[in-house]
Amino acid sequence: MYYYEHILQIPTYIIFDPYELDLEVRRLQENQYVLQSATVEGRYWIPEINLFLGIWYGTRLGSTMHWLRWWDEGGNLLLWSSEKAELERLRAEQERQRAEQEKQRAEEAIAQLETERRRSEALAAKLRELGIDPNA
Repeated sequence: MYYYEHILQIPTYIIFDPYELDLEVRRLQENQYVLQSATVEGRYWIPEINLFLGIWYGTRLGSTMHWLRWWDEGGNLLLWSSEKAELERLRAEQERQRAEQEKQRAEEAIAQLETERRRSEALAAKLRELGIDPNA
């Protein structure tokens, strides 16, 4: 830690042990790292990137365990690319289903119009048989 603190002067030094559930965040202040306190949610604000860092429990890459995750200023979890892809796949599937429903409604409306057209033609033919002009 001395090297990061005094030589490189890295502004934020983080140690995470997913098995001990230990997350330490230290901020460089006057050439010395100071241990930071977590928010109520257990997250740490990293001002250099305007994000919170915290521990999240879930499945990633086939392993269910505790992971480091990022949250934005509003507390929204930032998604991994695989999560974004899955979300996009779900949106595309919903859109496909919506389009299919719209197509089905349109086909039903066309069939209804065709039924009404035939009925109108049949009534017009019947009126003509009775000697009545249906267009008058």
